Amino acid sequence: MRLSLSAPLLMAVGMTLSGVALADKVAVITAINAPPLSKSQLAKVYLGRSFERTPLDLPEGHPLRAVFYRAATDSDLTQVRTTWARVMFTGRGEPPRELPDAAAVKAAVAANANVVGYINASMVDNSVRTVMVLP
Repeated sequence: MRLSLSAPLLMAVGMTLSGVALADKVAVITAINAPPLSKSQLAKVYLGRSFERTPLDLPEGHPLRAVFYRAATDSDLTQVRTTWARVMFTGRGEPPRELPDAAAVKAAVAANANVVGYINASMVDNSVRTVMVLP
């Protein structure tokens, strides 16, 4: 028995699989006119070691939050909370501002070149710039 797939069916399957692949990725986003950001800079911003950008967080318990911190900072959420407790205790800064959802993060990032955030890669559009995609 020979299986034959038509071109439109192959395209549909490919588009679906690429959407699934993006659904598992975290996009780090900035405003269109913001300067580039390296992974090292990103980790420093999200761990309170640099204040060159204002970091935004998804809410506590959001599934992307743990994935983001592990990929961006090589730290789990417990380590991140401990780091921020130390930073706040010494008066050197405040943890990233938590927004209610990814749409709010994307809107806040698009409106301010000094802000950095992260969302599901499948949500990226032309209102923001993706500076990196994390697994």
